[in-house]
Amino acid sequence: MKLHEYQAKQILARAGIPIPDGRLATTAPQAEAAAKAIAAPVAVKAQVHIGGRGKAGGIKVAKSPAEAKAAAGAILGMDIKGLRVEKVYVERAADVASELYLGITLDRDRRRPVVMLSTVGGMDIEEVAASRPEAIARGWPSPLLGLLPFEARALVFAAGVAPAQREAVADIARRLYRIYGETDATLVEINPLFVQKDGSVLAGDAKLDVDDNALFRQAELAELKEISADEEAEEKARALGFSYVQLDGEVGIIGNGAGLVMATLDAVRNAGGHAANFLDVGGGAKEAVVKAALEIVLSNPRVRSVMINIFGGITRGDEVAKGILDVIQAHPPRVPLVVRLSGTEAEAGRKLLENAPLESRATMDEAAAEAVRLAKEPAKA
Repeated sequence: MKLHEYQAKQILARAGIPIPDGRLATTAPQAEAAAKAIAAPVAVKAQVHIGGRGKAGGIKVAKSPAEAKAAAGAILGMDIKGLRVEKVYVERAADVASELYLGITLDRDRRRPVVMLSTVGGMDIEEVAASRPEAIARGWPSPLLGLLPFEARALVFAAGVAPAQREAVADIARRLYRIYGETDATLVEINPLFVQKDGSVLAGDAKLDVDDNALFRQAELAELKEISADEEAEEKARALGFSYVQLDGEVGIIGNGAGLVMATLDAVRNAGGHAANFLDVGGGAKEAVVKAALEIVLSNPRVRSVMINIFGGITRGDEVAKGILDVIQAHPPRVPLVVRLSGTEAEAGRKLLENAPLESRATMDEAAAEAVRLAKEPAKA
């Protein structure tokens, strides 16, 4: 479960981590009123469950309440990576001298949390790790003891934090680690962690992802869960037992088995396209399952074609083909379908699909190439 920035910052503030003064707004006039209450230059920030808001134009600095109103008007309703902005957070603009990165997540190889600190803040940590891995200091505290004072100090020295901010950053790191454990988080991150021109340090952003499996003991956090219109498909898929993640491409993907679906995403990318989603229907792929999966995938308006990639094991290919035919006869899809069947009775299944209003291919790469080609064709009126 992902929290919005304003919600995560409330948790940071309760733990004693400094944050800028801020107000939530759902309309442009509310943003104007918030800027008046703060009485200083403000940042107007889109609140969506995804990163990259700044690059997408979802963060704007306003020097006056009127500018804040205009900025909110421009941001509210915009689409950021498939998510519609319904609210903005208006907060006091920081007087920034430099930016740090501080984050905690699980290191699966070491089977314990890893604390990461870098003086290269404001960038995606993946980009820093790829281009300048030496710029990230890491620490692996004991899950039983937590981040001890000497470990926090060692981390800030290793990262090259300026002497004037070492104590403050070490303190924030320890407080953030406590949040990580107490909220059953899978990720907690401050990026950027601002160093202001007066030497003070405060959280410029906040990200907190909570383990869904722990929500039964995180009643307060569970109440903060929000499902936007753009996330309803994921909730519907979860209720049906599917694994579904919406992406920002144009080729819808349906497959049975997580490994097969991931390979399908790679095949689409290799063919020059981009996947619109990850959807694993699991072990079954009969009529009701295919119908529900298609409805979910086609609910994304960006989908221009759909690739169905099924490997028949216990499920026979001819049964899958019959299910697909029944679905498209009852509910003709609005975009082209490309089907690849392999495994048990795959040949019989492909024979059944020969005269169907879809494309059938024998291999995954062939099917991916056709799905990408169809997605790039001009939309029919």
